[in-house]
Amino acid sequence: MTSAIIVAAGSSRRMGFNKLLAPLAGVPVLRRTLEQFQACDDVDEILVVTGDEVAEQIELWRAKGGLTKLVAVIPGGAERHFSVWAGIRACSPQAQIIAVHDGARPLISPMQISKCIASAREKQAVACARPMTETIKRADASGKITESLDRNGVWVMETPQVFTKELLVSAYEAVIRDAALVTDEVSAVQHVGTEVFVVENTSPNPKITFPADLTQAERFLP
Repeated sequence: MTSAIIVAAGSSRRMGFNKLLAPLAGVPVLRRTLEQFQACDDVDEILVVTGDEVAEQIELWRAKGGLTKLVAVIPGGAERHFSVWAGIRACSPQAQIIAVHDGARPLISPMQISKCIASAREKQAVACARPMTETIKRADASGKITESLDRNGVWVMETPQVFTKELLVSAYEAVIRDAALVTDEVSAVQHVGTEVFVVENTSPNPKITFPADLTQAERFLP
């Protein structure tokens, strides 16, 4: 059994409004994200960790039908890792695989989700990612470019990040115990010394962060 935790508890400070409820070609960003996981045959249940405003909207969407895999809407924590931990604890006892996905990445495809899940069953810990193709430079505090960086072997982390439940539970228990601040599940699992492998994503999977991101994301919609 595979559980999908959709993290949707951010403040959207950089957006200026709630990006998760912003319309993307007429459909709210988070609703599009949920529909992709609903459409993935390898996902058995969906849990959303979020705040009150978004939770109210989710309940309205659920009442209209179509989100049959959505089993829980859970209050988010003060930091991302607390939100994820709340989602992990709410997963079904039968879950063997847990996928954690950022609700602000609505363009993830069901095919890529399945690809990550299959890889996690084999390798225990994987992250959806894309290879860095841009030229990378380092700059000092004044903004002056100081050096070029080798992009060979550099990957941009995306979501979903997918793990066996046993591993993810043990990793987050250690994170909470050690009061470690982690920004994603890769960091949490590496905190306990476990290797994580990339699963290349060849399709656009941008995170909606700024208003202009909505316009750009529309170009990639089918």
